[in-house]
Amino acid sequence: MANLPEINIKALIFGAAIAAAFIIFGWMYWDWFYPFSAMGLLYAGYGQKDLKMGTILGALASTPIVILFLDGYFGQPTGFFATETGIISTTILIIIVGALVGFVGAWTKLSRAKALKEYEKKQNTGKKKKTSKNIKQ
Repeated sequence: MANLPEINIKALIFGAAIAAAFIIFGWMYWDWFYPFSAMGLLYAGYGQKDLKMGTILGALASTPIVILFLDGYFGQPTGFFATETGIISTTILIIIVGALVGFVGAWTKLSRAKALKEYEKKQNTGKKKKTSKNIKQ
C-alpha cells in the first residue's frame, strides 16, 4: 500500500459526476450543455499531483460519459457508428479525449504552481531587509 501513488478521490468522483450531470442536462434541456461536461474532466485532472495521474484519472472519469453514450444519451448512432466496430471506436475515442482533458487539467495545476512560485520569488528579490545594524538610534 505504501507504493500506491496519492490519488485525490474527491476530485475524481466530483469530476466524473460533473461530466455526467452536464451530459444528462444536455439530453434533458438544451444541447449546448454537452461541451460543459469537459469541466468535470478538467477538475478530475486538476486535483491530481502529477501529469501521469491526471491523465489516467481523466480517462477514468470519462467512463460515465461512455456509459451514457451506450445508453443513448447522445442520440441513436447511425451508419458506421451503429456497428460494433463503430461503438467500440467511439468508446475508445471518448476515453482518449478524457485522458487528454485530464492531462490538460493536471498541466494547468502544475503550471499555476510554478507561476506562483516564480511570482513569490520575484516579490522577495530586491527588497532591503531591515536589520538591527541598519536602524539608527
